[in-house]
Amino acid sequence: MNTRESRAGRTARIGFLTLWLIFTIFPLYWITITSFKPAGDIFTFPLAYWPEDFSLENYSGLFGASQFGTYLLNSLIVSAVAGTVATVISMLSAYVLARFEFRTKTALLMAALVTQMIPSFIALGPLYLLMTDLGLVDNRLGLVLVYIAVCIPFCTVMLRGFFANIPDTLEEAAMIDGCSRVGALFRVLLPVMKPGIVAAFIFNFVNCWNELFLSVTLMNSDDNKTVPTALNGFISSFNIDWGSMSAAAVLTILPTMVLFAFASRHIVQGLTAGAVKG
Repeated sequence: MNTRESRAGRTARIGFLTLWLIFTIFPLYWITITSFKPAGDIFTFPLAYWPEDFSLENYSGLFGASQFGTYLLNSLIVSAVAGTVATVISMLSAYVLARFEFRTKTALLMAALVTQMIPSFIALGPLYLLMTDLGLVDNRLGLVLVYIAVCIPFCTVMLRGFFANIPDTLEEAAMIDGCSRVGALFRVLLPVMKPGIVAAFIFNFVNCWNELFLSVTLMNSDDNKTVPTALNGFISSFNIDWGSMSAAAVLTILPTMVLFAFASRHIVQGLTAGAVKG
């Protein structure tokens, strides 16, 4: 009886996971095949789940009729720089919060968590005025600074949990051997924290890569726009260019998929280690 129940339960789980996988993968599949369809075949009825004629006109149009290559480069530069700087700052602040006791420690942690509950679009008006006064509107540096400020709070909380799981004795032993506190941090703790740092960087990179509201608000010229802004540009008042948008979406998803594929082991280790202890 138990064997039958276990087999039935296993079959049900496999069936449910299979359905969930299909439900999850199908939108990505549909976007991909749509990007290879000629404009006249996108709205054919009945629906064609496999294109009869593969066409690259949507991809060639992206780089021929628009500056999509520039958008990709802008997104890569902004996301990489903002993700790296935010990770470094978060690492240092997380170390302080994990290793030192001071009066405002709890308040700082609560403030970092509360900021994650506030929608970013609420601050768009004041932020735009501030960046205008600083002369950083339509400037990649301004967007990088904003992204760094957005990424630091959550990344700090995540890395603090990772620091808290590293025994103090490891750092104390390095200091006894002659390392300063800063030396112990960079020579001893950081190699141990590699999975957590990789997870934090990827989290920051993907957040910056996919962000739309701040980019649309602060970037005006085609030379400085990022990929999410370019995707938004395919939607007009009377029409949506589904072919070009699908091709752009595929090219936008690929970098993050490659990043996750190469760093998936570090991401899992970092997130699980950082979530064990607060």
